[in-house]
Amino acid sequence: QVQLVESGGGLVQAGGSLRLSCAASGRPFRLYAMGWFRQAPGKEREFLAAISGRGTSTYYGDSVKGRFTVSRDNAKHTMYLQMNSLKPEDTAVYYCATAPTYYSRNSQEEYDAWGQGTQVTVSS
Repeated sequence: QVQLVESGGGLVQAGGSLRLSCAASGRPFRLYAMGWFRQAPGKEREFLAAISGRGTSTYYGDSVKGRFTVSRDNAKHTMYLQMNSLKPEDTAVYYCATAPTYYSRNSQEEYDAWGQGTQVTVSS
């Protein structure tokens, strides 16, 4: 059974940075794509970034391109999301997910396991 646990969320001022982590277990980590999503109150879940099994291919949503960077350390079974130049509109619960494929993109339906989420709040 795949388990994903996010960490690293918190309160940060606008313009600041945070790094989220997602620790995975229950599946050969390096073989499967992973992704980051977020959901703000009253809004639909939004795709942020995806990374291939060995981390050589990444894909970003338009709203975070150039500000957020996805990476993974397969030896540690952990994926990261470095978030820079944060804005109040980045406030949301952030989720990591894994797909049963080597590559993934921006559709939630591609992903078959999700973490519980971590809250990120950006103050103005």
